[in-house]
Amino acid sequence: MNATLLEVVGWVGSAVLVVSLLQTNLHRLRWINLVGCLVLIGYNGLVGVWPMVGLNVVLAAINVWYLVRGHRDRHDGRAYEVLEVAADDSYLRHVLRVHAADIERWQPGFVHDLGADDDCYLVLTGDETVGVVVVRPGAKGEARVLLDHVTARYRDRTPGEFVFGEHGPFRRRGYRLVRTPAGMRNPYYGRLGFLPEGDHYVLDLRGDT
Repeated sequence: MNATLLEVVGWVGSAVLVVSLLQTNLHRLRWINLVGCLVLIGYNGLVGVWPMVGLNVVLAAINVWYLVRGHRDRHDGRAYEVLEVAADDSYLRHVLRVHAADIERWQPGFVHDLGADDDCYLVLTGDETVGVVVVRPGAKGEARVLLDHVTARYRDRTPGEFVFGEHGPFRRRGYRLVRTPAGMRNPYYGRLGFLPEGDHYVLDLRGDT
């Protein structure tokens, strides 16, 4: 490999590492950073800078470890906790305020005017809040989803499944049908048993009771 091309490889590897650090999504950050580390392992190995080879081998191993752990924990209910809070809970209001712009981006039209009867859930992993689900009880056991938001760092994890899923609170509360709002971007509900119905998704819980 000629010197110019080799230098380009080194710059590309460095650029990939910089791009990785700009990611808000942890899963994407790890993948991009891993690619950058692999490129730099090859580059530094060719130019004989062995301390940098060692550093990038360690960083690559750390990325692989976190990616494997993230894949393992993605659908593991033990990694997440669903906490029910009141609609006027001060911490819930804080979360909604902090993430207001992101909520508007992914669920345009959400109105922050929650009622006392609305069911509100925070999804946490450790001490970090990664999701918010708000539903409004309706007639005949129907729950209408007002908000289903995941923070950018965990958007690929879809933690809302621990609210809607088999062991979530909806079945315990006696809901028979869950209807999502229209216009949500990149909805993931098909993976949770929801069926499309017009511009909504609907989860039928009657067969689970």
